[in-house]
Amino acid sequence: MRVFVMIAMILLTACQAPDEETSRTVEMYNTSGDMIGTAKLTEAEGGVNVKLKLEGLEPGYHGIHVHEYARCDGPDFKTAGNHLNPTGNQHGRMHPEGAHLGDLPNLEADSGGLVDAELMLPEATLLDGKKSLLKGEGTSLVIHEGQDDGISQPGGNSGARIACGLIAEEEQKTSETPTDPTNFNEEQEQ
Repeated sequence: MRVFVMIAMILLTACQAPDEETSRTVEMYNTSGDMIGTAKLTEAEGGVNVKLKLEGLEPGYHGIHVHEYARCDGPDFKTAGNHLNPTGNQHGRMHPEGAHLGDLPNLEADSGGLVDAELMLPEATLLDGKKSLLKGEGTSLVIHEGQDDGISQPGGNSGARIACGLIAEEEQKTSETPTDPTNFNEEQEQ
């Protein structure tokens, strides 16, 4: 009986599909087209973990959202569309009829304009499904100039879009990758 169970387990393991990609690194760019850092998205239990390493933001709180299109045409990033909202909810993590799938908690830039934060995007996924960030051509991650108030419609009164990065099935590859300025943050943090 033991041999039968072991053989069955080996066969089941061999028939499984290869692991789907469960993480994505998003390069974030400001309105001038300069890379200001990265967001590492990782599939987690209950959603997608978003680890941000950024610089060059105004100190204080900033709204951050996943938007519906994988487009980041500057300088205003309006091509990213509205917040990702496949379930038709209201905007805002504090709204009784919210939130959009793309609504994230505000992020805070320190006095030097640096961000080293980890946020959770509940119910989202990098896998297939209605709540996938990679569905269709993908989505985008957008940072706003001000704090999201968590309730105002349609976008939380967070102001202009100041940074954007693509969340796409195929990561954007260029022949020249710009340097990541967050690699040089040690001096500023001390």
